[in-house]
Amino acid sequence: MSVGLNMRPGQVVVIFCLIEHAPLAREIARAAFRAGARRVDHMYNDRHFTRAHIELGPPDTLDETSPILTGMQKMLEDEQCAFVQISGEPHPTLLSNLDGRLVGKARPRAYVAEWSRLVGERKVNWTIVPFATAAWARQVFGEPDVERLWEAIEKAIRLDHKDPVAEWRRHVERLRNVANALNERQFDSLHYRGPGTDFTVGLLPSSRWDGAETVTTFGVEHIANIPTEEVYTSPDRRRADGTLRSTRPLDMRGAMVLDLEFVFRDGRIVEVNASQGADIIRGELQADANASMLGEVSLVDGASAVGQLGLTFYNTLFDENATCHIAYGDGFEYAVHDEADRATGLNQSSVHTDFMVGGPEVEIEGKERGGGWVPVIRDNEFQIV
Repeated sequence: MSVGLNMRPGQVVVIFCLIEHAPLAREIARAAFRAGARRVDHMYNDRHFTRAHIELGPPDTLDETSPILTGMQKMLEDEQCAFVQISGEPHPTLLSNLDGRLVGKARPRAYVAEWSRLVGERKVNWTIVPFATAAWARQVFGEPDVERLWEAIEKAIRLDHKDPVAEWRRHVERLRNVANALNERQFDSLHYRGPGTDFTVGLLPSSRWDGAETVTTFGVEHIANIPTEEVYTSPDRRRADGTLRSTRPLDMRGAMVLDLEFVFRDGRIVEVNASQGADIIRGELQADANASMLGEVSLVDGASAVGQLGLTFYNTLFDENATCHIAYGDGFEYAVHDEADRATGLNQSSVHTDFMVGGPEVEIEGKERGGGWVPVIRDNEFQIV
C-alpha cells in the first residue's frame, strides 16, 4: 500500500480484476482497510463473457462500454479514489481460436479512452499488481508450478529484499536519474537496430522522460506498475519509419500474438505481420483513426530485476519491464510539456497497446538536435548515465 498504490487514509479503493483473481483482491481489501480506507469496492470481469459475446453476440457491439464502467470511472475522479488492477491470465488461450479481428475489437472503447484521460490528467492514484495462476505458470515453465511462479514474481517486484520499501526507493531514484539524463540530451529521435529491426521514431521538442513514480493532481505519489523498470515518454506521432520486430510474445487478453512485426511509414503502421495473431492486431488498429500511430516509447536495460530472471512471462506487465517496449495508440499528456506540441504531435486514441522491442541484440541510439547520433542502449546497458 505504501509503494505502489500509496493509498491515503480516508480514500475509497476500487479493485478491478478477473473473477479468478478474487483471493488476492480479498487480501488487498483487508490491507486497504487496515491502512485506513473509507470503503473498498470491487469489480470482477470474466473472459468467458467476452468469448460468449464474440461467438454469439452482435459484432457491432463488441467495443461498447457498459454504463457500469463509466459510472465507476466517474466515481474515481469525483471522489479521488485509489484504483488497483490485478494482472495474470487464468485462461491464456481462451480466445485464441476465434476470429482475430473480432478479438482485437472486443474491448470497451469509451472506457479505455476515458481511462487514458484519467491517467493523462493524473486524476487517480493507481497501480497494477500480479496474481499467479496455474495456466500462467504453465506458459512460463511448461508446468502449472504456481509456487515457482510466485517465487519469480517476488524477485521481480523486489519482495526478496530485507527491506523491500527501501529497495524500491533506491530503484525509483535510479530510474529518475536515467530519465534526467535523457531529458538533458533532448534527443530529436531514436533509432532502433537489431534482427529484423531498422526503425526511427521522432520525439517532440517538449517530450519529457519519466520513470516509475507519478504524482496525482491531489498530491499522491504512486507507482503505476508493479513491477516497473522503464523510463518512458510520448513521441511525435507524425514521425515513425521503418521495420520494427517485437522480441517477445504479446498477450492480447486471452490470445497470444507471436513474431509480431510492423512496417511504419510517415508515423503510421502500414503493415502488420505475425506467425500467429496478426488479425488480432489488425482488428485493434481499426478502433479509430489514430490507433495505428505511436503513443509511447519506453527504455529498459539489463539492470531490470525482471529481465535478470531470464524468463519470458507471456504477460505484458512483466515482459514490458524486462526489455524496451513501444506502444501504439494513445500518448501521455503529461509527458509532453508544450501545449503546441501536444496539439500537433501527441497521439490521441482509444487504444494503448505495449509490445516489446528490446533485448541484448537490439541497439538504440539518439539523434541530438545538432545532428549527431550517440549510443543510448548498447550491449543491453544504458550509455547515457
